[in-house]
Amino acid sequence: MLVRVRIAPSPTGNLHIGTARTAVFNWLFARHHGGQFILRVEDTDVERSRPEYTENILEGLTWLGLNWDEGPKFQSQRLDLYRQAIQTLLDKGLAYRCYSSETELEEMRAAQKARHEAPRYDNRHRNLTPEQQAAFEAEGRRPVIRFKIDDAREISWKDMVRGTVTWKASDLGGDMVIARAADNSIGQPLYNLAVVVDDIDMQITHVIRGEDHIANTAKQILLYEALGANVPEFAHTPLILNKTGQKLSKRDGVTSIFDFKQMGYIAPALVNYMTLLGWSPPDSTQEIFTLDTAAKEFSFDRVNKAGAKFDWDKLNWLNSQYLHAMPIPELTDLLIPYWQAAGYEFDPEGDRAWLEQLTAVLGPSLTKLQDAVEMSQTLFSKTVAYNEEATAQLHQPDASNVLQAILAALESQSDLTPEAGQEIIKQVTKEKNLKKGVVMRSLRAALTGEVHGPDLIQSWLLLRSRGLDQARLKQALETAKG
Repeated sequence: MLVRVRIAPSPTGNLHIGTARTAVFNWLFARHHGGQFILRVEDTDVERSRPEYTENILEGLTWLGLNWDEGPKFQSQRLDLYRQAIQTLLDKGLAYRCYSSETELEEMRAAQKARHEAPRYDNRHRNLTPEQQAAFEAEGRRPVIRFKIDDAREISWKDMVRGTVTWKASDLGGDMVIARAADNSIGQPLYNLAVVVDDIDMQITHVIRGEDHIANTAKQILLYEALGANVPEFAHTPLILNKTGQKLSKRDGVTSIFDFKQMGYIAPALVNYMTLLGWSPPDSTQEIFTLDTAAKEFSFDRVNKAGAKFDWDKLNWLNSQYLHAMPIPELTDLLIPYWQAAGYEFDPEGDRAWLEQLTAVLGPSLTKLQDAVEMSQTLFSKTVAYNEEATAQLHQPDASNVLQAILAALESQSDLTPEAGQEIIKQVTKEKNLKKGVVMRSLRAALTGEVHGPDLIQSWLLLRSRGLDQARLKQALETAKG
């Protein structure tokens, strides 16, 4: 059997971390079995679907490296197929036109609530006579299409994550609406019907999605059977939870894939992290792997039933590992857009060598790409501003002597090298009989306006190559004397 799975996002918002994790699990399962990964866009919700959301979803999956084998296929272009299926159900007597008004339905729900009953449709229009239908239509009522659900049924399936799952049909809320109201024709097909028709038509063998779809699965199995189709296998994955154990939502801040991208997380790290959200590799000590590596090991017997808590510290650590291992030219390419967005002035081509030197200095300290903006601000700026700690350091009694000595030493240095920089610090430390830390803190404060930061000598060389170091030392000397 050729494994065929699908990811079916709705373009009613940007690509969400939960949808992306579901896509990752589908992709891994397909690749593990040499199968196919299909992209389907469920855009039948005309009022909420937007083309910009579709574009965001496609770009996000592409950025993550989740290449699809077929698609994207759009539900909005397949309405005739759904209406044919609904007509088939009507012809078989498995569906019917329901003329209940919204007022009648509200009264029914209010009565159920008063009796402390769970809300459900009471199937009142299941067996209307042709005369009754004609009377409702004469009133101008527009019917929905409902699928008949036998309350005596028990729906059961073997879930690849949760084992045997059993659902009573009587708990599904009565006969299910499968198409919105229309005149005498069939109106807009709804989610549960469209999903089943698509899965049948696309020959989907395994449906992998979040556990919040379990109730839908019970309804959809009935529809697969009614349409005479094979029922696919199901895997309901754990939800992604916030730190309090609730489902991760927009209230928790960042949830869109492109929010993560803008913050400076890179795709391989984010995909690596999402793979670990609910799945554990056979080697529990292995935490860093590519999609292809994970696909070789992936199986649903290692997917947890319990919700997966989103751990920012773990994501940050993974992202840092990828950044630290990245070749300098590649990392520079990723950092340039962040520096440009910050308004820093440079020529991406003419200053390329300098930018790569800067990247080499910052790289070991990066957790996210965005970190490079603040870390390098003083190295791009033509002037320097001192923070509180740097100001305090420059006002130390020995600071002015240190800066004067360094300026004097630079007079004989036409080309500063790392070795020459180290030698100047050593020489000043000895001549002034100071601790090396005092000299280095004073120098860093003068050059960068801070007392902490990336490698001091390399930062000095970067400023030197732009002709800024001596001017900053003289500015700091004035501050120290003042």
